[in-house]
Amino acid sequence: MNAPVTFPADDPYLDFLRGKMQLAKADGFDVTLDDINPAGAPHCRAIVRWALKGGSRSIFASFGLHKTFMQIELMRLVGQFAPGLRLIVIPLGVRHEFFAEAEERFAGDCAVKLKFIQSDAGIEGEDTIYLTNYESVLAGKIDVSRFVGASLDEAAVLRGYGTKTFQTFLPLFKAVRFKFVATATPSPNRTKELIHYAGFLGVMDTGQALTRFFQRNSEKAGDLTLFPHKEDEFWLWVHSWAVFLQSPSDLGFSDDGYVLPPVTVNWHEVPIDHSTAGEDRDGQGLLLRNAALGVVQASAAKRDSLAARIAKMCELIAQDPEAHRILWHDLEDERRAIEAAVPGVRSIYGTQGLEANEKNAIGFKDGKFRDLATKPEMSGAGNNFQKHCHWAIFVGVGFKFHDFIQAVHRIVRFGQAHECRIDIIFSEAEREVRRNLEGKWAEHERLMARMAEIIRRYGLDGLPLDDVLSRSIGVARREERGESFVIAHNDAVLEARQTASASIGEIVTSIPFANHYEYTASYNDFGHTDDNGHFWRQMDFLTPELLRILKPGRLACIHVKDRVLFGSVTGEGVPTVSPFHAEAIFHYLKHGFQFVGMITIATDVVKENNQTYRLTYSEMMKDATKMGVGCPEYVLLFRRPQSDLSRGYADEPVVHDKPLVIAPDGSHERWSDGDRRPQVAASGYTLARWQLDAHAFWPSSGDRLLTTDELVRLGPKPLRALFQKVSEEAIYDFDMHVKLGEELAARDSLSKTYMTLDPPSKHEAVWTDVVRMLTLNGEQAFKNLEKHVCPLQFDIVDRLIDRYSNKGDIVYDPFGGLMTVPYRAILKGRRGQASELSSTYFHDGTHYCRKAEAQMAVPTMFDMLGIGADDAVPAPRSLLAKAAPAPAAQQGERMTLAQLRDLLSRLPEDELAREWGGWDDGNLYANFPDRHPKAGAPAIVIEPDFSRPAEAAE
Repeated sequence: MNAPVTFPADDPYLDFLRGKMQLAKADGFDVTLDDINPAGAPHCRAIVRWALKGGSRSIFASFGLHKTFMQIELMRLVGQFAPGLRLIVIPLGVRHEFFAEAEERFAGDCAVKLKFIQSDAGIEGEDTIYLTNYESVLAGKIDVSRFVGASLDEAAVLRGYGTKTFQTFLPLFKAVRFKFVATATPSPNRTKELIHYAGFLGVMDTGQALTRFFQRNSEKAGDLTLFPHKEDEFWLWVHSWAVFLQSPSDLGFSDDGYVLPPVTVNWHEVPIDHSTAGEDRDGQGLLLRNAALGVVQASAAKRDSLAARIAKMCELIAQDPEAHRILWHDLEDERRAIEAAVPGVRSIYGTQGLEANEKNAIGFKDGKFRDLATKPEMSGAGNNFQKHCHWAIFVGVGFKFHDFIQAVHRIVRFGQAHECRIDIIFSEAEREVRRNLEGKWAEHERLMARMAEIIRRYGLDGLPLDDVLSRSIGVARREERGESFVIAHNDAVLEARQTASASIGEIVTSIPFANHYEYTASYNDFGHTDDNGHFWRQMDFLTPELLRILKPGRLACIHVKDRVLFGSVTGEGVPTVSPFHAEAIFHYLKHGFQFVGMITIATDVVKENNQTYRLTYSEMMKDATKMGVGCPEYVLLFRRPQSDLSRGYADEPVVHDKPLVIAPDGSHERWSDGDRRPQVAASGYTLARWQLDAHAFWPSSGDRLLTTDELVRLGPKPLRALFQKVSEEAIYDFDMHVKLGEELAARDSLSKTYMTLDPPSKHEAVWTDVVRMLTLNGEQAFKNLEKHVCPLQFDIVDRLIDRYSNKGDIVYDPFGGLMTVPYRAILKGRRGQASELSSTYFHDGTHYCRKAEAQMAVPTMFDMLGIGADDAVPAPRSLLAKAAPAPAAQQGERMTLAQLRDLLSRLPEDELAREWGGWDDGNLYANFPDRHPKAGAPAIVIEPDFSRPAEAAE
């Protein structure tokens, strides 16, 4: 059943969802074009007006589009609107470009006064625009909070999310009212680097933006890629606070004078001495040198190929000795070799001093000498060398694409009058470095083209936000139902609103962990929230509904996990933990639930560290104060108060029958305390079962601890299981636990991918035996379908259903996912009900629910025939072959219905369908002739369909 989603016109939940549409706020001020310096090009004046209106904006304009002019003009106009100190932060060696720009284009009424400072002592008054280097800010020599406006020139330094620059600049500039950044290469390596600019500008928290737009690889820390379904929204969001400009025509202006010169790129590979190939890790000599994949290997390859590369450079220079050239290099040894090989070359390098370096940069810019040797990290940003130079030779290559592309565009830029030549020299051992650079180059051009397309379509202020973003609210409700389940493709809040009051026997769910993951493109998604507080505000709409639909006295079992907050995100420098489970407790208490307990589910700290890198052994060696502990999972137990508060029982108690015992005459009776007669297996809830349930682990037998040698021979995985079993019975000894681990590590038998010796627990509220891999993701992977990001384990769901619900109860999950809860509820003799927002998960979950019903169809048929659990019935030989030999032999090719049910429930779907045909020969009725259709009893026709439903198979 499908139905469109509808909201009341004044629904506060709809208002909440609409409020999720976050775009950059415009909190600047308006200026007219007449207010802007007329010496600026039309595209510059338009961008200045747009940036001032926004108040905090990014200018990602291509090389030669006058970012220097725009930054000076922004600071000039900020001073008129909000008098105060203004600052432009620049890379080393480029201040002369700003002074030259001010002299050329700022005169008369638009004249400005610039001053370069290296500390607060140089500040004179508010009538001056101050320039400083990043180094002075990072060193704390300048109090940035004193400034009303600031601009970061070549702000690509913000790309490094966890770098000292980024973490230092965030708090320092927080109080600055008007913030701007300018660079031609905002994210040459990865798209996600763009969000760091938004974090600096205050548009959106960086961690929040990562969660909103990027999907995580749960098996590898830091591996983030843009959600395919979020791509359009992401780029439009970026466009609300950043302008990407490749040419003036992108904004509708003329490109006259802004045509990039043609460029010829030549790659020159030089041979390498393979006699220096070295040895492999086993000490075997290598015939050929491996490709240099890492930084260390690349540096070694550079040193070994230095002579060959210098020779190739000299060969290239000889082709046009009188031309002006930039000789780019990375190592000091390369600089010294260049100086020895090229007469008259001038160099820029760190130990030479700022004044000498700037003198050489200006001299080369003005054409006073032919050859300049410098590093991309020294002169690759901010310098304009296109007037007298159109040839660059890279005497070596490196992995830093940002530095490389900036160096290329010191000459390849608007205003260049000649065709440019780029020669890149590398050794055969650096082929991987070349492939890396070419790949990043292509990605850089793709990103710039993508944003240029958006700005050409919408302009600077033309985003159709209502049209584009409002489509992400709501979902067309679709319902699937069977005899034992009802599931809906719908928003969790809206579906709960449609559920009858006091109709649910138990709630079992794993709520989203705030904004840790987003599962769909919809704003209805609970993961599509800003932070924990925002998430709980959306839960405020759902939790009262859950309280209403739950039967009085029954339980809501909420699975949660605390979140690791990385120091690079929080700015605290060390990973911390967000106590999400504690917030959940107070949230449910606020809405009227009773808190009755918490189950702790132990997790593997080694696997967690492989995903987060926050608990590494090496970091423990450096500083133990950084080390916390692993994050377990929790099941929080909440109870809706019963109607009669004078009694502690639920309105409909969850009861368990005592087991049956066998009387001397063969009849069955209910067990009572002290009864020592043999019990009928699986006939009721035993005292032994209660003890195991309460302690949530199963002890094993064993008469001694094995020696270390015996344990090593077992291998890591059997050892892990055995250690748990032995520890459950023994008195725990921490020192012996550590000693055993150390002895295993000495024999290289202590796994580094999972916990070999898990700490044991005997507490009834700590579960250490949950099988992590036993989820529906196993089925999904087998069928090559999309796996759930946070699958819920069968062990957890089964135990909660067994403990806290009756047969026939409805077990409800508002966040159904792959429908694990209704799937297991059906197999447990309950009815399942759930909602799910993801159409993919809903589609696959429908199949699992129907599969569970098919598996339960066999016992349903016997129940209708009136056959008891202990009645002996015939079975096909193929089934008997699968049964344990003892029961089958005792019954003479017969088995009890309980045994048959247990066997059939374990069969795969296709095998179950085949075995069903074994009952068609009529043997089923051999012992029950009065129930045979030919005896006049009503015919029972059951034709179970084990195939996937047509709508699910599409």
